[in-house]
Amino acid sequence: MKNKKIELNNKKRVVRVIRFFMPMKPPTTTHQQKKVTVKNGKPIFYEPTDLKAARSKLMAHLGQHVPEHKIEKGIHLTVKWLFPITGKHSDGEYKITKPDTDNLNKLLKDCMTDLGFWKDDQLVASELIQKFYAEIPGIFIQIERL
Repeated sequence: MKNKKIELNNKKRVVRVIRFFMPMKPPTTTHQQKKVTVKNGKPIFYEPTDLKAARSKLMAHLGQHVPEHKIEKGIHLTVKWLFPITGKHSDGEYKITKPDTDNLNKLLKDCMTDLGFWKDDQLVASELIQKFYAEIPGIFIQIERL
Protein backbone atom coordinates (compact mmCIF):
# COMPACT_ATOMS: atom_id res chain seq x y z
CA MET A 1 0.00 0.00 0.00
CA LYS A 2 1.36 3.40 -0.91
CA ASN A 3 1.81 6.15 1.65
CA LYS A 4 -1.48 7.98 2.11
CA LYS A 5 -1.05 11.76 2.05
CA ILE A 6 -3.79 14.23 2.81
CA GLU A 7 -4.16 17.90 3.74
CA LEU A 8 -2.29 20.83 2.27
CA ASN A 9 -0.87 23.41 4.64
CA ASN A 10 0.83 26.62 3.44
CA LYS A 11 1.56 25.03 0.05
CA LYS A 12 3.70 22.39 1.78
CA ARG A 13 2.44 18.85 1.86
CA VAL A 14 1.72 17.69 5.38
CA VAL A 15 1.55 13.95 5.86
CA ARG A 16 -1.28 13.12 8.26
CA VAL A 17 -1.23 9.33 7.90
CA ILE A 18 1.34 6.95 6.47
CA ARG A 19 0.46 3.27 6.33
CA PHE A 20 2.14 0.35 4.65
CA PHE A 21 2.62 -3.42 4.87
CA MET A 22 5.98 -5.11 4.42
CA PRO A 23 5.49 -8.79 3.50
CA MET A 24 8.30 -10.81 5.08
CA LYS A 25 9.06 -13.27 7.82
CA PRO A 26 9.55 -10.76 10.68
CA PRO A 27 12.97 -10.91 12.32
CA THR A 28 12.86 -12.29 15.87
CA THR A 29 16.28 -11.00 16.87
CA THR A 30 15.86 -7.91 19.03
CA HIS A 31 17.82 -4.80 19.92
CA GLN A 32 18.18 -6.19 23.45
CA GLN A 33 20.60 -8.80 22.12
CA LYS A 34 23.54 -6.41 21.73
CA LYS A 35 26.77 -7.83 23.15
CA VAL A 36 29.54 -6.30 25.21
CA THR A 37 33.23 -7.06 25.38
CA VAL A 38 36.00 -5.45 27.39
CA LYS A 39 39.05 -4.02 25.63
CA ASN A 40 41.79 -2.22 27.54
CA GLY A 41 39.53 -2.19 30.59
CA LYS A 42 36.71 -0.41 28.76
CA PRO A 43 33.37 -1.92 27.72
CA ILE A 44 32.69 -2.00 23.99
CA PHE A 45 29.18 -2.73 22.73
CA TYR A 46 28.67 -4.50 19.41
CA GLU A 47 25.95 -6.14 17.35
CA PRO A 48 26.22 -9.89 16.80
CA THR A 49 25.78 -11.23 13.25
CA ASP A 50 22.09 -12.17 13.66
CA LEU A 51 21.23 -8.68 14.95
CA LYS A 52 23.10 -7.08 12.02
CA ALA A 53 21.10 -9.30 9.64
CA ALA A 54 17.79 -8.31 11.29
CA ARG A 55 18.73 -4.61 11.08
CA SER A 56 19.70 -4.96 7.39
CA LYS A 57 16.43 -6.75 6.58
CA LEU A 58 14.34 -4.05 8.27
CA MET A 59 16.35 -1.21 6.69
CA ALA A 60 15.88 -2.72 3.20
CA HIS A 61 12.11 -3.08 3.60
CA LEU A 62 11.56 0.23 5.43
CA GLY A 63 13.73 2.13 2.95
CA GLN A 64 10.97 1.77 0.34
CA HIS A 65 8.51 3.73 2.52
CA VAL A 66 10.48 6.72 3.85
CA PRO A 67 8.36 9.90 3.61
CA GLU A 68 9.53 12.84 1.49
CA HIS A 69 9.83 15.05 4.57
CA LYS A 70 10.94 14.03 8.04
CA ILE A 71 8.13 14.03 10.56
CA GLU A 72 8.78 16.75 13.15
CA LYS A 73 5.57 16.63 15.22
CA GLY A 74 4.20 14.12 17.72
CA ILE A 75 2.87 10.85 16.34
CA HIS A 76 0.85 7.77 17.20
CA LEU A 77 2.58 4.62 15.90
CA THR A 78 0.69 1.40 15.23
CA VAL A 79 2.74 -1.71 14.47
CA LYS A 80 1.29 -5.16 13.85
CA TRP A 81 3.83 -7.98 13.75
CA LEU A 82 2.41 -10.86 11.70
CA PHE A 83 4.32 -14.11 12.23
CA PRO A 84 4.03 -17.31 10.15
CA ILE A 85 1.47 -19.77 11.48
CA THR A 86 3.08 -22.64 13.38
CA GLY A 87 1.69 -25.72 15.12
CA LYS A 88 -1.96 -25.49 16.12
CA HIS A 89 -2.14 -21.71 15.84
CA SER A 90 -4.59 -20.03 13.48
CA ASP A 91 -4.70 -16.92 11.30
CA GLY A 92 -5.30 -13.81 13.43
CA GLU A 93 -4.53 -15.50 16.75
CA TYR A 94 -2.46 -13.39 19.15
CA LYS A 95 1.17 -14.52 19.54
CA ILE A 96 1.92 -14.67 23.26
CA THR A 97 5.46 -16.05 23.09
CA LYS A 98 8.86 -14.40 22.62
CA PRO A 99 10.04 -12.00 21.40
CA ASP A 100 8.22 -9.34 23.40
CA THR A 101 6.74 -6.31 21.67
CA ASP A 102 8.96 -3.73 23.41
CA ASN A 103 12.15 -5.30 22.11
CA LEU A 104 10.73 -5.90 18.61
CA ASN A 105 9.71 -2.27 18.29
CA LYS A 106 12.97 -0.85 19.66
CA LEU A 107 14.97 -2.14 16.70
CA LEU A 108 12.21 -1.15 14.26
CA LYS A 109 12.03 2.44 15.59
CA ASP A 110 15.83 2.76 15.57
CA CYS A 111 15.85 1.72 11.89
CA MET A 112 13.05 4.17 11.10
CA THR A 113 14.96 6.97 12.85
CA ASP A 114 18.17 6.11 10.96
CA LEU A 115 16.28 6.17 7.64
CA GLY A 116 14.75 9.59 8.36
CA PHE A 117 11.08 8.80 8.99
CA TRP A 118 11.16 11.34 11.83
CA LYS A 119 13.54 13.74 13.52
CA ASP A 120 13.80 11.56 16.62
CA ASP A 121 11.85 8.59 17.99
CA GLN A 122 10.98 10.68 21.05
CA LEU A 123 8.22 12.07 18.78
CA VAL A 124 6.40 8.73 19.19
CA ALA A 125 4.04 9.83 21.98
CA SER A 126 1.56 6.97 21.59
CA GLU A 127 2.02 3.36 20.46
CA LEU A 128 -0.07 0.31 19.71
CA ILE A 129 2.04 -2.83 19.21
CA GLN A 130 0.47 -6.20 18.48
CA LYS A 131 1.75 -9.68 17.55
CA PHE A 132 -0.36 -12.17 15.61
CA TYR A 133 -0.02 -15.36 13.63
CA ALA A 134 -0.97 -14.78 10.01
CA GLU A 135 -1.24 -16.62 6.70
CA ILE A 136 0.65 -13.71 5.13
CA PRO A 137 3.52 -12.83 7.49
CA GLY A 138 4.96 -9.34 7.63
CA ILE A 139 4.84 -6.02 9.45
CA PHE A 140 2.01 -3.49 9.16
CA ILE A 141 2.93 0.07 10.14
CA GLN A 142 0.72 3.12 10.50
CA ILE A 143 2.05 6.53 11.51
CA GLU A 144 -0.53 9.17 12.44
CA ARG A 145 0.28 12.79 13.22
CA LEU A 146 -1.15 13.91 16.57
